[in-house]
Amino acid sequence: METRPGILLVNLGSPDSTSVADVRKYLDEFLMDERVIDIPAFARWLLIKGIILNTRPRKSAEAYKAVWLPEGSPLIHISRQLAEHVQLRTEAPVALGMRYGNPSIASALAELRKHPIDGIRMVPLYPHYAMSSYETVVLKAQAELQKMGWQIPLKVLPPFYKEPQYIAALCSSMQPYLDQAYDKIIFSYHGIPERHVQKTDPGGQHCLKVEDCCNQANETRNYCYRHQVFETTKAVVAQLQIPEDKYMVTFQSRLGRTPWLQPFTDVVLQDLPKQGVKKVLVVCPSFVSDCLETLEEIAMRGKEDFEAAGGEELVAIPCMNTHSDWIKTLADWIHDAERFAPPVKGEKVLSMASA
Repeated sequence: METRPGILLVNLGSPDSTSVADVRKYLDEFLMDERVIDIPAFARWLLIKGIILNTRPRKSAEAYKAVWLPEGSPLIHISRQLAEHVQLRTEAPVALGMRYGNPSIASALAELRKHPIDGIRMVPLYPHYAMSSYETVVLKAQAELQKMGWQIPLKVLPPFYKEPQYIAALCSSMQPYLDQAYDKIIFSYHGIPERHVQKTDPGGQHCLKVEDCCNQANETRNYCYRHQVFETTKAVVAQLQIPEDKYMVTFQSRLGRTPWLQPFTDVVLQDLPKQGVKKVLVVCPSFVSDCLETLEEIAMRGKEDFEAAGGEELVAIPCMNTHSDWIKTLADWIHDAERFAPPVKGEKVLSMASA
């Protein structure tokens, strides 16, 4: 029987339902990941089990209820649609897994194991490298394969933050929204703690230490999240010819009181009307599929905050989701074996990030 590679698409994940119990279970798995909250194990246990899981699940459940679809979680539903569209463009079996929640990476691997495949090509659905997204997915897939005792070659697609096809697909999905009048377009990326950026700096003397560090030639740019989101933005504004004074980069979804990347999206949205900015577009390029962070945090709460501060209109540009150019891009990539590389063994997978 002819063999071919199996395709594993991986995204973040979502609770099984909007019940407080399911949200608590999901947050427990998510926040207990040492690459999400990277503090000593006992301190993380006290923070998550003793404080956050006693307060946050109910509030988060209400947020999920605001965006829940008849089919369930928006992220899961859209990701499944994406996998189905990709499957139509390849003879290789395609499986979808989530880093947290269901369908799990383990279940996706079990599905692929039913087929006569000779290797796995994994696509973490994150354009940018971060220890709390890309890295944890790669290491989780390795751990699940080891647990299964399945010795099959695993190759991974590097972060694609400035790949021409990705930039073109992102621009194509954004273009219809740029035809309307707007004062500013906000590129809102998922935030991470500053220490996560600094941990990817081998020498510890460059990231957030050198003025304009992300634009200085340095080995850290190969795996620096902050540098990579700036590169995505530069490529998009160049292709769409967005004037310098018409856009800005912000960071959303911070958690806790430690320093996170700034400026903060929610603060900016409340300040812009005071500067005469009345109509804004918000795009979230760190997400390829709409989810709680785009649908509730930006399109609902962000819109309310902006208008309450005196803004007239906030339009949230949808993620690429199942845009035809994005589906074609993914299909082209999975057919190109040279794009995939074996993950590096050990605690870090920094060298997996594209230069």
